[in-house]
Amino acid sequence: MSPVPRSEKSAGRLRRMFGRLSSAQEGLESEELLEKSATAGCTRIDDCQDREMVTVTGTLRTVTLKPRAGVPSLEAELFDGSAPLDVVWLGRRSIVGIEPGRRLIASGRISMNRGRRVLFNPKYELRPLGRE
Repeated sequence: MSPVPRSEKSAGRLRRMFGRLSSAQEGLESEELLEKSATAGCTRIDDCQDREMVTVTGTLRTVTLKPRAGVPSLEAELFDGSAPLDVVWLGRRSIVGIEPGRRLIASGRISMNRGRRVLFNPKYELRPLGRE
């Protein structure tokens, strides 16, 4: 058995250190998002049940265009620090202001699709830039 070269040991140590830093940063962001949703009077996404009318808030992580049954749909992942929520606007290719990193408040009826919470065609309010 040959010893592990010094450069590989350093790379592994560095990788672990960055992994801990990024997970700590994600934890801080999650706590901050949960605090903001509590002050806005919104339901935590983790507490949302199937077929329940809710108002949630969070940050859009991703925004993609995916066709559903041949119809265009704009899909975004909303994250509030507790769990992700898929927000889907059917028949839309884009919506001004819906972009990754943007905060919003969304209202509608939660449904479950393949084990994930989904909110179809919600009422929504974009939060002003610079005050997030």
